[in-house]
Amino acid sequence: MLENQLQEICKTCFEKSIDACSNEEIYFGLLEFVKEQAGNMTRLEGERKLYYISAEFLIGKLLSNNLINLGLFEETKEVLQKYGKCLETIEEVEPEPSLGNGGLGRLAACFLDSIATLGLNGDGIGLNYHLGLFKQIFENHTQKEMPNPWITKKSWLHKKDISFEIPFKDFTLKSSLYNIDIIGYDSGVNQLHLFDLDSADAAIVGEGIDFDKEDIRHNLTLFLYPDDADKEGQLLRIFQQYFMVSNGAQLILKECKDNGYDLRKLHEHVVIQINDTHPSLVIPELIRLLKIEGIDEEETIEIVSKTCAYTNHTILAEALEKWPIDYLEQVVPHLIPIIKRLDERVKQMYTDESVAIIDKSQRVHMAHMDIHYGFSVNGVAALHTKILIKSELNAFYDIYPEKFNNKTNGITFRRWLLHCNSRLADYITSLIGDGYEKDPWRLEELERFINDDVLEQLQEIKYQAKLSLKAYIKETQNININENSIFDIQIKRLHEYKRQQMNALYVIHKYLEIKQGKTPTTPMTIIFGAKAAPAYTIAKDIIHLILCLQELVNNDEAVSPHLKVVMVENYNVTIASKLIPACDISEQISLASKEASGTGNMKFMLNGAITLGTMDGANVEIYELVGDENIYIFGESSEEVISHYEKGDYSAEEYYNEDKDIRTMVDFIISDSMLAIGNKEMLLRLYKELTTKDWFMTLLDLKDYIKVKDQVMRDYEYKEDWNRKMLMNISKAGYFSSDRTIMQYNEDIWKL
Repeated sequence: MLENQLQEICKTCFEKSIDACSNEEIYFGLLEFVKEQAGNMTRLEGERKLYYISAEFLIGKLLSNNLINLGLFEETKEVLQKYGKCLETIEEVEPEPSLGNGGLGRLAACFLDSIATLGLNGDGIGLNYHLGLFKQIFENHTQKEMPNPWITKKSWLHKKDISFEIPFKDFTLKSSLYNIDIIGYDSGVNQLHLFDLDSADAAIVGEGIDFDKEDIRHNLTLFLYPDDADKEGQLLRIFQQYFMVSNGAQLILKECKDNGYDLRKLHEHVVIQINDTHPSLVIPELIRLLKIEGIDEEETIEIVSKTCAYTNHTILAEALEKWPIDYLEQVVPHLIPIIKRLDERVKQMYTDESVAIIDKSQRVHMAHMDIHYGFSVNGVAALHTKILIKSELNAFYDIYPEKFNNKTNGITFRRWLLHCNSRLADYITSLIGDGYEKDPWRLEELERFINDDVLEQLQEIKYQAKLSLKAYIKETQNININENSIFDIQIKRLHEYKRQQMNALYVIHKYLEIKQGKTPTTPMTIIFGAKAAPAYTIAKDIIHLILCLQELVNNDEAVSPHLKVVMVENYNVTIASKLIPACDISEQISLASKEASGTGNMKFMLNGAITLGTMDGANVEIYELVGDENIYIFGESSEEVISHYEKGDYSAEEYYNEDKDIRTMVDFIISDSMLAIGNKEMLLRLYKELTTKDWFMTLLDLKDYIKVKDQVMRDYEYKEDWNRKMLMNISKAGYFSSDRTIMQYNEDIWKL
């Protein structure tokens, strides 16, 4: 009986009963309890195994998620309530693992959950970052980066008695392995393998997140994506990537040998999924290790080519890693002959310079190596894959059409419905029964329940989520928001192509309207959450703009009853789980053709928010599922945008000069009102960026965005119609389950 087990743990660990324990003590007691339960579960096995290698695994807090997957969440909640304790409050004690940044890492986490839930034999491989990306704090309306430590003496990490020698040019490092149990929903257990250095030392970090980038023995596993604006930072990235893949490759071969497999038949027992280009060096490293095992180089190349598969996550050329070969020589010179041989083989077969691994500038193209020497290349949304095939990777598609396939991203409903919105999950269960947690297509049964009672109940559930979010924002940022306002939310990594700046210009538009006496019928709360890469100057300027608007708007007594702006600090998985259930309008406003997929759009949809977006990424598939009447689309199409780039015919200056309304909004950035609050240099730099360059075409779609967004605000007044849109979005969200995505990966690529 769970109650007896918890009592025993509290007694053994703290010499107290449950009711006498602090929230922190109960958290650590539950941590040990869950780890013990996982230890008793079936380890997923098979003759063929997946290794999912990724620089990021944004797993979020694990306590409640693991209790849900163990089927013990409700019972634990009830036992704690009996003793005057609240599981939600106890969960606040848990630090969020700093192992990821954005969509790439959250996707990897969802995938591991689904792999285990489906009973597939597959582990993750990554690095055990001590300080994560960074903790974001706001000072003087700007982002400041601080270390984000999360590893405590007692944690989800299990240190294993496994280590490997990792050779670099001038020294060799010995790794340590830590595992985190990945518990499937009503299934078995897999592992997330995180490699580390015992010599890693956070004490070397000085002001903010500054540290000696050349002190590899002490810095290697401290930060995710260390600043690569200089050569030292780029070399550190290569050190990290090689450390990750060499450990991963050695672990893979060790497990194969432990199982008695013939390494010449590696591809029959192993599939390696390369998640984005960060793990690409696994290809030459695996070749190197197989050669050490006595296999001829040409045969090793064939073996590895049948073992590795590559997921492309971007259409942005600058995001496809290209390392100068002399940088690689300074870190991993032993891989250079192999990389040159791989390039030589390509150039013997194809004269097209665009498909070479080493280009004329002596840069190594990681994605090119993945495509030539992997057996599968997949995009992550239908439109994304289409663009890869038709333009960005067309030269490769002409060579290897059989390698290309689409796997539209997904999210785990256990985390993004059962955990983050239990009220809605319980209500759905009351309508259609359980089972949709593993069979998400069953959500379509909700369409039978379009009636006044159900729609009103959905509205009440949304209202309660808004109250919870209101309390959280008041407690953490001392901002009062109106639970009766429409909640418009944009949460994602800060990047110009995601166009948070366009949303900020809408805030300016609405602010100026209200100042002129044109007030909206329903008040509006516009919420942002995003981190900008430390060296990404314009992204940090956009955060500055939003924070300045937050102060201006919220402190204006004539405006604030009608419009509020909130930029949540240190946006992460935990905060997302509070924002998503409360959202009315899901902002998915990237420039068409630039967002590979998005997964926030899926989480919002599942929780009853209505998408306002461009026909980009997975928005296209949401549109196809819910239809015109249940989504709001604006802006030019991906084909039109691609044409603008090809012709070079977009001019921000023309839009600015020829449209008085656009000019008024953009000029406001450097108005006296804004300069009185903000930093002149930052505001002026952003103003110049928008009026002269605007590479991601903010001004192109701005007027249409305002027009459609104002229509959304008007439509929100018609509650019955709006609630129907909510229900239809929830009912059609089943397609975006990561269980479906993983089934397709397995059927088409992994074949576990």
